[in-house]
Amino acid sequence: MPTALIIGASRGIGRELVRQYLADGWRVIATARKSEDCTALGAMGVHPYQLDVTSADSIAALGWNLDGELLDAAVLNAGVYGPRHDGFPTQSDFDTVMHTNVLAALRLLPVIAPMVADARGKLAVISSRMGSMGARSSASGTLYRASKAALNSVLVDTSIRFGPKGATCVAFHPGWVQTDMGGAGADITSEQSAAGLRATLAGIDASANGAFLNYDGTPIPW
Repeated sequence: MPTALIIGASRGIGRELVRQYLADGWRVIATARKSEDCTALGAMGVHPYQLDVTSADSIAALGWNLDGELLDAAVLNAGVYGPRHDGFPTQSDFDTVMHTNVLAALRLLPVIAPMVADARGKLAVISSRMGSMGARSSASGTLYRASKAALNSVLVDTSIRFGPKGATCVAFHPGWVQTDMGGAGADITSEQSAAGLRATLAGIDASANGAFLNYDGTPIPW
């Protein structure tokens, strides 16, 4: 039975990834920040772990709990948008967005990637087209854009380090999704996004290591 790890599975795309992997007969490990969300995940048949991605101690505990696991697929989904304005960012805004979207990846990916590499599996981070420089035509969401561009850099470094060891590492734009972050007027549902992400992740091979892809597999410029 293949094993998937979904980090940030309390709602939206993460929760839907959990649901779809379970429906396909996978063993699923998932994390959430709140204990009640972990309880709900456990009721779905998941192996839940409480994780605060902004806490080094919490990440270390996850690594200890997962020691020895072989991960056929791992998805880092946890993230925040931050302020909706493009005015002067506060230190608190900056710290919240960068710690959640970037520092967490710097800490988590070295913990997770060896487990993916040992299984010759796939590792994905949920980034955003908003982090692309080559495809950028708007300056809205400056802080969020900066965080996702930085996340993409972390992913590329991870692909260089762990690709030769067996992990195929990619960054995904999940689409404009009808979630709390994307809003009700977004283009696609969580179900559509998760299905596309899963199909694309399953279909790529080592030649895609270090790629930035849309949920449907279309390449996105860095």
